[in-house]
Amino acid sequence: MEASPIPLASMVESIAGCKWSVRLLQLCAEDHRRPSAFLRVCSGLSAKVMNEQLRKMTRFGIVQRTVFGEKPPVEVEYRLTPFGRRFMGILQEIRLLQEAVDHGAVSEASETQKEATRGGRLTSR
Repeated sequence: MEASPIPLASMVESIAGCKWSVRLLQLCAEDHRRPSAFLRVCSGLSAKVMNEQLRKMTRFGIVQRTVFGEKPPVEVEYRLTPFGRRFMGILQEIRLLQEAVDHGAVSEASETQKEATRGGRLTSR
């Protein structure tokens, strides 16, 4: 039986809502691949939490886990998948929107006014 796809909104909420998931994805994007490198760079991150987050992102198809070797000790690497690279774009947009909100560049009044100007319809760029 094939597993049902996970809704993208659930993925975004699960990843964006966890500081360690976002940080691990940033490290993967910067070509850090080994769990030991993640732990070195992320002070305060426990191996347990790291493994939970990496498993979740692997299940979502955001990162790919590769095991090298057949006998212990094996080497494990994580890389962003093509979907994971696209997902990073979503996280980047969330970060930019948050910065705009933090700096007052986006307010509810200005967004309501823009919406009224467009006639209440979504427009494409």
